[in-house]
Amino acid sequence: MTTSETPQVAAVETEQEETLAPLDLRSLFIAGVHFGHPSKRWNPKMAEYIFGKRSRAHIIDLSKTVTSLKAAKEFVEKIVGQGGECLMVGTKAQAQGAIKDQANKAGAMYINQRWLGGMMTNFQTIQHRIERLVYLEDAFAKGTIVSQTKRESLMLAAEAVRLDKFFGGIKEMEKLPQVLFIVDIEKENIAVAEAKRLGIPVVAIVDTNCDPTQVDFPIPGNDDSVRSITLITQHIAEAIASGKAAAKLAREERMAVEAELEAQEAAARAAAQAKAAERAAKAAEEKKIADAKRAAEAAKAEAAKPKAEAKTEEKKPAVEAKPKAEVAAKAEAKPKVEEKPKAEAKTADANPPKVEAKAKAEAKPKTEEKKPAAKAKAAPKKAAAKPAAKAAPKAKAEAKKEDAPADKDDSK
Repeated sequence: MTTSETPQVAAVETEQEETLAPLDLRSLFIAGVHFGHPSKRWNPKMAEYIFGKRSRAHIIDLSKTVTSLKAAKEFVEKIVGQGGECLMVGTKAQAQGAIKDQANKAGAMYINQRWLGGMMTNFQTIQHRIERLVYLEDAFAKGTIVSQTKRESLMLAAEAVRLDKFFGGIKEMEKLPQVLFIVDIEKENIAVAEAKRLGIPVVAIVDTNCDPTQVDFPIPGNDDSVRSITLITQHIAEAIASGKAAAKLAREERMAVEAELEAQEAAARAAAQAKAAERAAKAAEEKKIADAKRAAEAAKAEAAKPKAEAKTEEKKPAVEAKPKAEVAAKAEAKPKVEEKPKAEAKTADANPPKVEAKAKAEAKPKTEEKKPAAKAKAAPKKAAAKPAAKAAPKAKAEAKKEDAPADKDDSK
């Protein structure tokens, strides 16, 4: 092989590594997924996943590995498709590179360094450290970091590097993940315990020395081989990517449905506004017609007013003539009232003094009765009543004078 051909071979190998191997027995066998731990280090709970024993080491049943991996992929895709997040955890040396690369390709969160105690159970404290990391990175990127000495700037840079080492894969994690993918649950027993305490489902690669009952979706396989870890991690990353695509599609469909609903609501609002405008126009027309009717009625009433006034003016002279006739009648009646005292005076000459006293007593009530009537009448009546009242004393005086000569004659 010449030196010019070697780069081509390397390029072909990298392309083969990038392409995902099919999920079948042959690809798993080539990757060495079937190799287990020595038989003296096995866990009896893994007996159902062990095919046999060769050279004092257990062989894993790859048919069950395929079945378990398919179920795990479906579960992860379903969770991520519903908007959840999958956290990939692998801190052992063989898994660090594969976890980081596949997580970055799938856009998932990962932890490939030491799992800090309380990473999920004490997430509020961890979130403060994540915020500090984001602040330092922004400050260094924008050049706004303020330090008095070179030593302080170096300390801040070292702090940023240290925080990025432990929290670089979860900088965008704002809430707890909905599912965990773990490589080697014996090494990551703290992560398994925290997930179990919080009720978070766990998908994990379990070797012959692990307890498969501690996780929800165990994948029997070799957790010490780089190729085996890389192959299984690729399939999990593929499930995460497909789940994200499904979530994006569902989000777009939901947005389209919401847009359609908004359009329908807008159309309904427009129709309602149009109907309201029609009702308002109809009401305005009805009001206009009613106003026109009222104006016509008012015009008729105004036209009828002069006629009514002319009629009332014609009736007024007749009404005024009536009081004049009444006044004339009352004036005629007054002389008769004046004649009454004279008649009384004549009778007084013939009657004795007792009769005169009776006549006087009768005259007084009559004059008293006439006074209220005279007050109620008009001014002409009052003027006529006064001479009548004055005439009464004169009649009495004349009667006395006539009585005096009569007495003298009797004495003679």
